Amino acid sequence: MLFVLQLAHAQEQTPSKVQIDLADGEFVLYKNGQPYTVRGAGLNTTDENKIRALREAGGNTFRTWSTNDAVTHLALAQKYGLMVLMGIDLQKELHHFDYNDDVAVAEQFEWVKAQILAYKDHPNLLGWIVANEPNLLFNDDGSLADVNPKVYDAINDIIQFIHEVDPYHPVTYSFAGVNEGHIKTALARTPSVDFLSVQVYGDVDTVNTAISDLNLNLPFMVTEFGSTGHWETPSTSWGREIEEPSGLKADRLANRLASVFADNQTNQNIGHFVFYWGQKQERTPTWYGLFDKNGNADARIDEMTKFWSGKYPQNHAPRVSEILLNGSTAITNLNALVGSEMNAIVSFQEHDNDLVEVEWKVSQEVDVRSQGGAFEKEPDTLNVQFGETTLTEAPEGYQVGVSFVAPEVAGQYRLFVYIYDDKGKVGTANFPFLVSIK
Repeated sequence: MLFVLQLAHAQEQTPSKVQIDLADGEFVLYKNGQPYTVRGAGLNTTDENKIRALREAGGNTFRTWSTNDAVTHLALAQKYGLMVLMGIDLQKELHHFDYNDDVAVAEQFEWVKAQILAYKDHPNLLGWIVANEPNLLFNDDGSLADVNPKVYDAINDIIQFIHEVDPYHPVTYSFAGVNEGHIKTALARTPSVDFLSVQVYGDVDTVNTAISDLNLNLPFMVTEFGSTGHWETPSTSWGREIEEPSGLKADRLANRLASVFADNQTNQNIGHFVFYWGQKQERTPTWYGLFDKNGNADARIDEMTKFWSGKYPQNHAPRVSEILLNGSTAITNLNALVGSEMNAIVSFQEHDNDLVEVEWKVSQEVDVRSQGGAFEKEPDTLNVQFGETTLTEAPEGYQVGVSFVAPEVAGQYRLFVYIYDDKGKVGTANFPFLVSIK
């Protein structure tokens, strides 16, 4: 009954007419006849504060990965004048779905058709992203594998259905990376897809060249980009990824925005979606999310605001630039004795001279590491004895320091620091370290 009510409500509305055309040799996205530049973020939250923050930062669109909260997402988009690139959560081979199982594929198709019919007429729908990284699959050695081509046959059936019942919204699906073999195989089986979508992190620096080298007469969006991926960063000798402090992430993001997205260098780019407009656990609770768990925004949102709106927000986030533990950087593979005294020093800038509050935490490392953005359990915070936090001025800002006692059990740990201003902003950093008996 609930589905019937949603469908009836959707049909009463007038959909926006979205199309992509060539204008003077450049692909342009149009909404109701007017050029529409996508300034987007990926989000899965129904937190109205975050959606309002997207509008205030100068964003105009968000994408989802599923229709789980589609009614709420579309209602909030309408309230704040945003558009939605609606995700359809297709099953992945990565997570053991069998595309040779015709019955399972047919059942999935029927479920997808119901989602399309339920939401296709909403005026704040921009388009459909009908699968997220379906090409993501790994060989035993960790290299990318080729998925069953029937994955793309299933996607093509969905694209054709959407084109039949929804002439007003373009359809895409996203690729993990710009892998020529994967993309060429997929496009051969989905010839009517309206635009290409790619998801790149460290490789976003070269995405325009990579797309040009494909020689495709097809527009594209970057539907995920942001921090350098955990698979792209240096790791400790025991295999734990080293995360950049939030201020360095913001600096790197600003450079990428200027060099990759400031103009349509390929005449094919029709939009971008920064990842992730919320908070999630993936290797750490701070790696990808532009907010912390309490809704505080870090300096990456300052940079997105500057890029989208032309000016920084009135209040800047603390910009953390370095974390040292026992005088060392994380790449030195710090190994401490159980119960030994440890000392951390964190460098940061606070542009607005706000009062700051510092929080320190130690946790064990992630036990089971996820793949492809799937759920990952955040480790519990340990009961660690911290000394008094010190604050000193430094040549380019401030430093905070603290001493603490290493855990009494040997293992792999991570120290976190959160530096809060008193206006809803945060700076973060963390440091992986090993604790041994001797």
